[in-house]
Formats: sequence, C-alpha cells, structure tokens
Amino acid sequence: MSELVARPATLADAPAMARIYNQGIEDRIATFETSPRGVEAVEAWLASGLPVVVVVDAAQNVVGYAATFAYSDRCCYAGIAEFSVYVDRGHRGTGVGKHALAALIEAAKAQGLHKLLSRVFVENSASLGLLRRQGFREVGVHQRHGQLDGVWRDVVAVERLIEA
Repeated sequence: MSELVARPATLADAPAMARIYNQGIEDRIATFETSPRGVEAVEAWLASGLPVVVVVDAAQNVVGYAATFAYSDRCCYAGIAEFSVYVDRGHRGTGVGKHALAALIEAAKAQGLHKLLSRVFVENSASLGLLRRQGFREVGVHQRHGQLDGVWRDVVAVERLIEA
C-alpha cells in the first residue's frame, strides 16, 4: 500500500505503540504478556538505543511497529537482537507488518546487528507467513515454552542473519 511509510519511532509515537501492543495482549495471539503496558514501557524501548520503527498511514497515524530488544548482556552475543512486530487490529493483513519488518531489518543492518530472532506462537500463521516471506528461518519448536491463561503454549523459534 503506497500510503504506508515506515520511519524511526519517536517518543511522540509511544502512546499509539502502547495501544497497539495492548491490542496484541488482549487478543492472546502474539505474546505471553497479560497485563496492559503503559507509555513508559514503550519509552524505555526507545531509550534502549536499539532500532524501533513505526509504520504510519496517509494521515500520519501509527498503524504498526517493529522493535528490537537486547538478546543477552553477554559479550559473545553482541550483534544479536530479539524483535517483535505488532499491527493495529484494523490494519492487519494490509501490508503494515511487511513494511515494519523490512524497515526494522534495514535499521538493524545500519546499526551493525548481524542477527534477529524471535519466538512466535505455533498457531500464529499470519506472523509465521510474514517471517518466511522476509527470509526468516524456522529453527524449531520450543514445546510448552510458557503459560498463557494457565495453558502451556508452544512457540516457533525464528532467526534471520543480516548481511553486512
């Protein structure tokens, strides 16, 4: 969709990002988190210095985002980041996730990261399809990786090497 534009996230985007993340929490399809997150949580992501991008529509509304997070504080894992992609409910299936992930990969490359990784619920076929199309490799399934609402859930581990 030509009206979608990805750009680096700013503090002004934090309220919209928190709203979108909280939709993901409510929908129980993308995260083990169960408590809503406030703007301050998103501001902490932005303060980390790791790449975070938003996708805005023609009216400049934030309709999705992709963020990276530290994988480990051990020096042997420098250059590896975990990532998440979240899209506003009303914009899912419209290419927002593709824009966000493509921009995040470029931002990670520009920052010198060499690998992105994540874990996705096995039943989240939309996210897994997006990741495959963007060159992510499915490493395997972590069985009973965590509980959500008292039910053990499996996740697919994914990774993508970023070429220098």
